[in-house]
Amino acid sequence: MGHQEDITRAAPGASRHPGGEPEAPLGPVVAEQDPAERPESPEQPDGPDPAPDTPGAPGEPEAPIGPSETPPAAPGTPGPPPTQNEEDHERRLERDLEELTAKAEKADEYLELAKRTKADFENYRKRATREAAAAQERGVAKLARELLPAVDNLDRAVEAAAASENGAAENLLSGIKLVHADVLAALQRAGIERYSPEGEPFDPQRHEAVAQQPVEGAQPGTIVEVYQRGYLLGDAVIRPARVVVAG
Repeated sequence: MGHQEDITRAAPGASRHPGGEPEAPLGPVVAEQDPAERPESPEQPDGPDPAPDTPGAPGEPEAPIGPSETPPAAPGTPGPPPTQNEEDHERRLERDLEELTAKAEKADEYLELAKRTKADFENYRKRATREAAAAQERGVAKLARELLPAVDNLDRAVEAAAASENGAAENLLSGIKLVHADVLAALQRAGIERYSPEGEPFDPQRHEAVAQQPVEGAQPGTIVEVYQRGYLLGDAVIRPARVVVAG
């Protein structure tokens, strides 16, 4: 193998003569080297093969390998126009919101009306209670005014019988006292009380002066004698006491 043998390669497209002799190659003749005499290529380091260069014009960025993403729109840029379904959906939402708002306002009106009605009823109930109590007091007072003259007459009868020395008047006196006590008890059960203001200062709201005279040892304006007792229904004066006042 010490000599080198020239081997002629037929270039692509070369034709042969009819006699079988090949024509001269159109391109340059390349001498084939012996494998033993070929220069060794530098060894490549172990590892993944370097990625082949991507063909492209120099200086141009490579095309993205993954899926392309649409860049976000700049602020203030109008978006795509809504579709017909989206517009219908928005209209329905607005209509539902208006209906709910109207119902809420109506509910607030009903609640306010219920509160006013409750307050009016409560005021009416209190007013009716006061009026009923006042009517009852007026009825009792009217009845008492009709009975008081009879009570006064019983008082006089008891005083006259007690002053008499007749033995027959004792039985009459006991009977009159029983009737007198029963009438006073009935008035007391109705809330009517009688009072005798002897020794108290004169009060024109509760007393009626029938006379005024100087009395030794009594302060002026002091009641020294009760001519007729007075009657009260609670704090209201049914009949003022008739009195004599020291002058």
